[in-house]
Amino acid sequence: MAKDFVTRSQNYSEWYNELVVRADLAENSAVRGCMVIKPYGYAIWEKMQKALDEMFKETGHQNAYFPLFIPKSYFEKEAEHVEGFAKECAIVTYHRLRAKSDGTGLEPDPDAKLEEELIVRPTSETIIWDTYRGWIKSYRDLPILCNQWANVVRWEMRTRMFLRTTEFLWQEGHTAHETKEEAIEETKKMLEVYAYFAEKFMAMPVIKGYKSPNERFAGALDTYCIEALMQDGKALQAGTSHFLGQNFAKAFDVKFLSKENKLEYVWATSWGVSTRLMGALIMSHSDDNGLVLPPNLAPIQVVIIPISKGDEQKAIVDKEAEKLCFELKTKGISVKYDNRDSYKPGWKFNEYEFKGVPIRVTLGARDLEQGLVELARRDNLTKESTPIEGLSSKIEKLLEEIQVNLYNKALLFREESTRNVDSWEDFLIEIEKGGLLSCHWDGTPETEEKIKELTKATIRCIPLNAKQEEGKCIFSGEASNKRVIFARAY
Repeated sequence: MAKDFVTRSQNYSEWYNELVVRADLAENSAVRGCMVIKPYGYAIWEKMQKALDEMFKETGHQNAYFPLFIPKSYFEKEAEHVEGFAKECAIVTYHRLRAKSDGTGLEPDPDAKLEEELIVRPTSETIIWDTYRGWIKSYRDLPILCNQWANVVRWEMRTRMFLRTTEFLWQEGHTAHETKEEAIEETKKMLEVYAYFAEKFMAMPVIKGYKSPNERFAGALDTYCIEALMQDGKALQAGTSHFLGQNFAKAFDVKFLSKENKLEYVWATSWGVSTRLMGALIMSHSDDNGLVLPPNLAPIQVVIIPISKGDEQKAIVDKEAEKLCFELKTKGISVKYDNRDSYKPGWKFNEYEFKGVPIRVTLGARDLEQGLVELARRDNLTKESTPIEGLSSKIEKLLEEIQVNLYNKALLFREESTRNVDSWEDFLIEIEKGGLLSCHWDGTPETEEKIKELTKATIRCIPLNAKQEEGKCIFSGEASNKRVIFARAY
């Protein structure tokens, strides 16, 4: 364990905050509530972007970019949408500053007040649907399958790096369709893309479901989601896909001439994930020794550290390292040879362990004389002496094994932390233990709100695979035909 590094059991929140900084992922900026994503953290985000972007394009989507600033009147066109985001909006009122008359600084120039205030985008439905009005005239123009990678601003009072910041990075897909059925199919398809990414790249098991009316995206008819469980027993919403119906098409008068030669409103979806996934990645796998990264998202999958004395030994070690690096890169494995002589091997061991590099190879001159190297795994902190012959192939298989092991470990934790609860008395006890509680609910927003008020637990999702099962609501005692997932959440 890193010196003076707080453990998860001591203080989970402090452990998380300290890990983010000490693993060189991010740091707080001079702007309150915002963060600086450092190169190592951004490299992980880039790998996330690349994987998702490829999947988006494979499903027919194209990238575009829309303005950062949105006229205030656009938000006012969709009542439910504006109500959902009103308290989080940052507004631009002036476009110029001037020197104060007393010379003490700057102030807004009264002559530069905007005719209409501009909102710094918290999400882009309104500006995009105003744009789509000019793009869509006929059924021949549909579907439109657009995605944008961007930053958004949602003014937050209580922030935590990656999990909740005033400005964050994300992607937002916005699609337009001819029929309701096509739009719903798109919504579900993108949920599957997110679930695949979470499980195959992040090694993070998720529950696919849809939100209760209280938890839906503002302006959506249905919100589908993937929910994950973090090591402290709290849930985290890892991605959402929204069926918007015709709400935004009607608000912005986006119509098309159908095959039957009738003017009809377009059907819409939107979907997104953000740098919140970085927080999910950290809290799904990391331990008291620092960050743990699944190989599929690790910027450095293998680090090679030399141990030698004198120029002769160094030349031998360098030659073997160069050969191994070439073999690994040929297999598409990212590798770093850290031959800096300004740091001792022990310091390097600690650094790369804390940064979560999946595999460490130690090339010692004495071991090489016997044809051996030391191989260390970050996921289970084991190490072994192994022949250098065939090492690249062994590492390739080991990376696959580590990826699967991390997923299985997280899945086992979730399964052990998921319980059926059938009474209010038991719910009050079990919610304090954390985890996911599978319970009957009467389907009313009033009951959901009351449970949230009394316990801070919310309905995370109604699982898509929920079985029909007659029961009674844990709070009201009214009839229910399926279980939903309750948890406290980030």
